[in-house]
Amino acid sequence: MNSELFEKAPVPKAYFSLATPVVLGMLVTLVYNMVDTYVIAHTGDTSMVAGVSLTAPVFTVMIALGDIFGLGGASVISRLFGQRRYADGKRLSVFCFYAAIVTGILIAVLGLVFRDPMLTLLGATADTWRHASDFYTLIIIGSPFIIVSMTPVNLLRTEGHAVQSMTGSVAGTVVNIMLNPLFVHVFGWGAAGSAGATVIANICADLYFVWFLLRRSPNLSIAPRLVIDRATRRLHVAAHEIRDIFAIGIPAAITNLTQSVGIVMVNLFLLPYGTDAVAAMGIALKIVMIAVLVFAGFAFGAQPLIGYNWGARNMPRLRAIMRFSYVFLCLFALTMTLVLSLADRMLMRFFIADETIVTLGAGMLRVQLLSLVCVAIVMVTTCTFQSAGKALGAFVLSIGRQGVILAVTLFVGSRMAGYTGVIAAQALADLLTAVLAVVLFAVMLPELRRGESSTITVR
Repeated sequence: MNSELFEKAPVPKAYFSLATPVVLGMLVTLVYNMVDTYVIAHTGDTSMVAGVSLTAPVFTVMIALGDIFGLGGASVISRLFGQRRYADGKRLSVFCFYAAIVTGILIAVLGLVFRDPMLTLLGATADTWRHASDFYTLIIIGSPFIIVSMTPVNLLRTEGHAVQSMTGSVAGTVVNIMLNPLFVHVFGWGAAGSAGATVIANICADLYFVWFLLRRSPNLSIAPRLVIDRATRRLHVAAHEIRDIFAIGIPAAITNLTQSVGIVMVNLFLLPYGTDAVAAMGIALKIVMIAVLVFAGFAFGAQPLIGYNWGARNMPRLRAIMRFSYVFLCLFALTMTLVLSLADRMLMRFFIADETIVTLGAGMLRVQLLSLVCVAIVMVTTCTFQSAGKALGAFVLSIGRQGVILAVTLFVGSRMAGYTGVIAAQALADLLTAVLAVVLFAVMLPELRRGESSTITVR
């Protein structure tokens, strides 16, 4: 493990060494998302575009569930590594891996049993039902592979293997990009082909991660003997350790789950305005993800650095890390706002040729971009709470931006300003959540404000 990087390297060097591979991996994922949308949109079938947009949140749910053990485990393990408790970190990494497998199997069973009610809840109608059902079914079948992949991709970064974490993500995404147009256009499998390519890609990523954990990782493992006593069949993981993982992992999962819930809520509020509005918003939100994924990469890519120094109680270094994170991401957000706003119609036309949808989507996109600086503030603060084990702060922000606060702004906005109010609801929710993040940071992390040390217990 590269302790020098975590403890003594200049903050910008340490920050970018850990975060840049994560960003690059997310950019490749972003390319896949664009290719996926491009491939579906260029079938010329608006109902297919809308159907996939309606059910796409299901994939985000899988990522969220994987984050329970990926981000939750990474938070606890990085703090353990900061305290030089490497054996405990390895043991918990095994627990996280197999807990993710069990969760994936459970979701696959429940998702298939309740398929029709779920499709109705997601807003599928007679026009979009077939496409939505095709996409949903295959994504649910592949949920164990999708959920499991999120565990090693996060845990590897706790011992400085950010490049290797990126490699697995990139490999899976490249497979996805290659298979998507083949399955959708050449084989004519439509929405089912797109979902099938996603599942196969995650299987490939899983195979790489398993190989790396078995052959190259000194402080992480997937060996069952580390967590299960062969004689008694008892779990070698204490209740408080599982609680510590869940205390951070569940708020992290809620962050992703509320993204899905947020998309569903926006779609439901847009449905009265027609299928074109739903399709346009689906494409606009894909474009916004250009910035959001990069923010997430930089914010959460630095999580092991923050967690390690919190565990080591090195508050002066942690203050420097936080100051750098906020300044850098806010400046980056301003740049992305300008660039994407100037290219709004061009970006929409890349995905679809229908000028009605292009016009609708360009207007939606400009409004969503107004609050990117707020999104950057929320992400850095949420990551800090997760890394430091501040479960309450992480939970409050998790249910805020695309959950409770968005629900309120959608409800009020739709009644006060109709269509315009629905479109503006997310930007307003971002602003309100950013204000909340600043207040929570000041109240819950006084050690960082004053640069003082505190007694931190990681059991």
